[in-house]
Amino acid sequence: MARIFITGSSDGLGLLAAKALVSQGHQVVLHARNEERAKSAMNDVPGAENVLIGDLSSMEETKRLAEQVNKSGPFHAIIHNAGIINSQGNTKSSDGLPRIFAVNTIAPYILTAMIKRPERLIYLSSSMHRQGEASKDRLESILEGKNFPSYSDTKLHDLILALAVARKWPEVSSNAVDPGWVPTKMGGRSAPDDLEKGFLTQIWLAVGQDKEATISGRYLHHQKEMNCHPQAKDEGIQEKLLSVCEQLTGIPFPHR
Repeated sequence: MARIFITGSSDGLGLLAAKALVSQGHQVVLHARNEERAKSAMNDVPGAENVLIGDLSSMEETKRLAEQVNKSGPFHAIIHNAGIINSQGNTKSSDGLPRIFAVNTIAPYILTAMIKRPERLIYLSSSMHRQGEASKDRLESILEGKNFPSYSDTKLHDLILALAVARKWPEVSSNAVDPGWVPTKMGGRSAPDDLEKGFLTQIWLAVGQDKEATISGRYLHHQKEMNCHPQAKDEGIQEKLLSVCEQLTGIPFPHR
């Protein structure tokens, strides 16, 4: 059985993935942004090993969360599930960054760079990443505080990060997932896609034993590889995103 850490697992797709993995006999460590949500998550996922707490809109709390993950022992897989949408993120974080950028882009970068490498990494992107923009100039303008990233921009960042990790860490299986527009708190009740299919790909990539589940460097929707924004595969843009994240966080990306 595998040991998996899932960010943003106190509700939505993260919670559903956690429940499914526990029901299969896997060891799951949950994550919540505060004590109240942590208690709720443990109640909602009987059999979960533990819950770690950290507000991903704060770089310091995210760094402490990474330290907690490392202290809790090695993981087979990490699912970077946590994310917010524009209506939740049109404010500044405690670090002065756009909150949507802090949670959706900077937090997964910090956790990826600081946590001991698992065998598998899964990042949640979105079909909306295709409306995003991540040119070098655009990334530089975010660094300079001249631009407010959209949700689509940050979901493109998550895909870029997943593909950069796949390129730089060949020993790790790193992929990004479009879960679809599903009826969660984030997606809304009227979302048309299948809720169960929304988390099955993450589970498959985390613990699946067939060869397809371990291939790295892909963007998937319902276990099938999909075409993605061409900027995601541009190595120069990948390097620029890593550089921007390093400058903002003070954490270099470990190349080897």
